[in-house]
Amino acid sequence: FVYLIPSIMYSNASTNKVVLEKYLSLPQGPRVQATYIWLGSTEQGIRSKTKTLESKPIKVEDLPVWNYGGSKAEGDHADTYLHPVKVYPCPFRRGDNVLVLCEAYEYNKEPAITNKRKACKEVMEKAKEFKPWFGIGQKYTLLNKEKCRLGWPKNGFPIKQGPYYCGVGADKAHGRDVVEAHYRCCLYAGIPISGTNAGVMPGQWEFQAGPSEGIDLGDDLWVARYLLQRVAEDFGVVVSFDPKPMVGDWNEVGAHFNYSTKVMREKGGMEHIEKAIDKLTRHHILHIKEYEPDKGEDNRRQLNGALKISSISSTKANHGCSLSIPLKVYAQGFGYLEDRRPSGYCDPYSVTMDLVRTTCFEDFLSLSAQQGIGG
Repeated sequence: FVYLIPSIMYSNASTNKVVLEKYLSLPQGPRVQATYIWLGSTEQGIRSKTKTLESKPIKVEDLPVWNYGGSKAEGDHADTYLHPVKVYPCPFRRGDNVLVLCEAYEYNKEPAITNKRKACKEVMEKAKEFKPWFGIGQKYTLLNKEKCRLGWPKNGFPIKQGPYYCGVGADKAHGRDVVEAHYRCCLYAGIPISGTNAGVMPGQWEFQAGPSEGIDLGDDLWVARYLLQRVAEDFGVVVSFDPKPMVGDWNEVGAHFNYSTKVMREKGGMEHIEKAIDKLTRHHILHIKEYEPDKGEDNRRQLNGALKISSISSTKANHGCSLSIPLKVYAQGFGYLEDRRPSGYCDPYSVTMDLVRTTCFEDFLSLSAQQGIGG
C-alpha cells in the first residue's frame, strides 16, 4: 500500500514563536548574522538573504560584497553582485546582528535595472549646497493570505469611507498589531519614522518618515518597507503598495513627498517654493514617467481615480492636487511643498532625484526641453 499524505503549506505566521524563541535565545558567540537587503535585478521587489560575519561590522567598508543568482543572463553572467551601502541594527535577531542595505550590480559592473540609487547618490552629491530635505507619507493596504483586504466582508463591501481615517475600534481599525510592531521595529533600526495613522479605506494604513537629507530618505524608506513586509509575514498578513487596490470610490495608495531646499526653509522661502512648483509643473510628464518602475502606466489608476486628478495643478493645502503648499507654510512664509503624485510603490530614489534635478539644475531643464519630455 502507498499512503498519500496531503501536503500542508505553512506560512511563517503558522509556526509557534514560543518554540522559535528557544533557539533564538541561544548564544551565538562573537559571530554576527548580517541580512543583506536589495531590489531584485529584473523586478522591483525586495529580496534578502543572510550571511555570517566573524565579528560585528563597525562601518560599511567592513562588509564584503556578496552575490546572488538573480540575473536572467545565462552561463558565466548569471550572478548579480550586492554592494553594501548602509547598515542598520536588526530588530528581529537583535544583539550585534545587522541589516545591510545593498546596491545591485550586474556581472559587467553596471547597475542592475532596478538600481536607481547610484544615479540618485550622484545627484545628491552635486546638490549638497542646496541641502535638500525630504519627508514621506507612505500608504499601504493590508490583505490576508487569500489577498482579501482586512476589514472587508468576504462577499461584499464595508460601509462607505469616512469612519476609518484615524479610526479607533475593532470595526474601524484593521491590522493595528502589524502597524505597532512595524513602528517599534523602525525605531529600533534607527529609521526616522515620525508617525502613523489608519487610512481612509478600511485595511489601509500610512506611516510617515523624515525629514531626511539627500540619499537618506530613499535608503530609509526601502528598509522601512522591508521591515513592514517582514513584520506582516509574522502575522500572516500581506502588504500591498498597489496604487488603486479597489476600483470605484475607494481611496488610492500613494506615497506623498515633502520637499524643500535650504532657501525654501529660510525667511522669504515662499518665493523659492513657488518657483520650484512652476518648474515641476512644466515637467509634469517627465516626473510621472520617472517616478514609477513601469514609466507611470500603472499609476494612472491612482491619478485618474474619482478621488484623484491626473492633470498637474497646485493650490493651498488641497490634498486633491498634484502639488500642494501646507497652510502652515503659507502662514509663516517659508517651509516646504508637497508632491502627491507618486504611487505607493514608487521608487524613492527616482522621486527625490527628479525633484532635485528639476528644481535645482537649469542645465537639466534645458536638456529635458530639448528632448521634448517636459510638461
